[in-house]
Formats: sequence, C-alpha cells, structure tokens
Amino acid sequence: MIGERLYDLRKDKGLSQDELGELLNINKHSISSYERGRSEPPDEIKIMLAEFFNVSVDYLLGVTDIPNAYSKEFHMVKLPKNFPACEEAELKKYIAYLTYKHKKDK
Repeated sequence: MIGERLYDLRKDKGLSQDELGELLNINKHSISSYERGRSEPPDEIKIMLAEFFNVSVDYLLGVTDIPNAYSKEFHMVKLPKNFPACEEAELKKYIAYLTYKHKKDK
C-alpha cells in the first residue's frame, strides 16, 4: 500500500523520483523500490515522507483513506469509561471557560 500511496503523492506534486530523492536526501533507487513494493521504508523515512507530503503515516500505510487523519494541532482527552454522557455539555463549557481565561491572562 505504501508504494501506491507514495507514487500517487509524488505524482500529485509533479515530482520525479530524482527530484523527490534530492529534496529528501534519499537515493532515487530507494524511492523506486518503495513505490514498486520491493522494499519498505524504515519508520524514520515513513515519518519524513508523511511530513513532506502533509499526510499521516496511517494514510501512507493504508490504515485510513483520510490523508490528514492526524494533526499536531489536534488534542484529544480520553474520558473515563463511566463518565456520564449528560455531563459532556458541561465539560465543553468548562473547556471554553478555561480557553477564555487563558487568553484573557495573556
């Protein structure tokens, strides 16, 4: 899957394998090998490719079809299992209050 995604992303940017290799300091033959599925890039290269193309590693791997499934700007808070659903609205109000308070203090 990563090979197909990498090929499509590279083509969408209008880059040759040589150009992408130069931009990321990766050997052109490695890129060709990744695209053809002959080898899989190491995790470090996957992260570099995801950052370069502004997609998630999950997208590159085929876990999701949403290219920007993850953003460093997005934060999640896991609620306890037994958190009452009826209190979610109150929690959102409190979050809004804390955000307002923080902006006001600056």
